[in-house]
Amino acid sequence: MQFDHDLLAYLDSFVSEERKQRFVNVLSKRTRFLTVAIEDVYQLHNTSAVIRSCDAFGVQDVHVVESRFGKRLDKNIAMGAEQWIDVHRYKTINDCITTLKTSGYQIIATTPHNNSNFIEDFKVDSKTALFFGTEREGLSNAVLEQADGFLKIPMVGFSESLNISVSVAIIIQQLCNELRKSDLPWQLSDIEILEKRLDWTKKSIKDIKGIIGRYSQ
Repeated sequence: MQFDHDLLAYLDSFVSEERKQRFVNVLSKRTRFLTVAIEDVYQLHNTSAVIRSCDAFGVQDVHVVESRFGKRLDKNIAMGAEQWIDVHRYKTINDCITTLKTSGYQIIATTPHNNSNFIEDFKVDSKTALFFGTEREGLSNAVLEQADGFLKIPMVGFSESLNISVSVAIIIQQLCNELRKSDLPWQLSDIEILEKRLDWTKKSIKDIKGIIGRYSQ
């Protein structure tokens, strides 16, 4: 489908210059080269905190598997971040893995076990989906058996694992910083930037349905 440049230009007139520039600045640092997938997280605030961290550090997509506990998003914790992040939901872990592999992602399981790479030794040299499980049970065997690699955060205390939202924040903050220093094609494409600008602009305008209705007349 061809992008509607005229619609974006029309809607831009309803948004302040400061907000438009904020969209441009944020999108210039967004990536889909790295993505996050979380499996059956029970606590509502953990899923919401993961989405907030992805927004903060520039990861555009979050993949959420909800086969056991249903929807796990607390908008009060996410503090509006769910507006700016694309959340993809799946009923089974295999659906999620298949979708990501078909899209060209390598599957990296974060786990303190196995022969995992420490985060400082891990290099994102191809599209990567980081999978996170709960601190109590970790990732399922379905993820571990289909993973292309393993990653962990070095620990020097008695605790073996961190809360999932803390783990996500630590890992993506470091890997996204490394990506932005690299020559890899980590940035959104021109059309992806336009599409997100249009999406975010619509979400920033009250009575957007009425305004679009007048534009279409």
